Amino acid sequence: MAKILVIDDSAVIRSLLTDFLTDIGHEVETAGDGDEGVRKARADTYDVCICDMHMPKKNGYQLLTDLGDRKHNMQFIFTDSMPDHLGERISEISDYCQLRKPFDLTQLRTVLEHTLASVKVQ
Repeated sequence: MAKILVIDDSAVIRSLLTDFLTDIGHEVETAGDGDEGVRKARADTYDVCICDMHMPKKNGYQLLTDLGDRKHNMQFIFTDSMPDHLGERISEISDYCQLRKPFDLTQLRTVLEHTLASVKVQ
């Protein structure tokens, strides 16, 4: 079981991912924007962060830079609905996986299993 932080500005996506991830045995917390995500990531320890790349207030790149060294304590899976320069900028400061929206839950499960295989889950 992993402890996962889901950050997405869509309540529907947060709910869907929470239901799916808890059904497959993980502990999940959510945040509705990047600011809330940074606060939660600083206050607790997570194995994986599943984060929308494009959000109001703070995008995925800004979230990573705000976390500083704290980001090294967890793995990141970014979800993205549009190609742009953010993925390139993020790859300069962090290893991460990316899922293009819309993705199916089988894809998420595969990426999550691969990600968790590379880290020691608390």
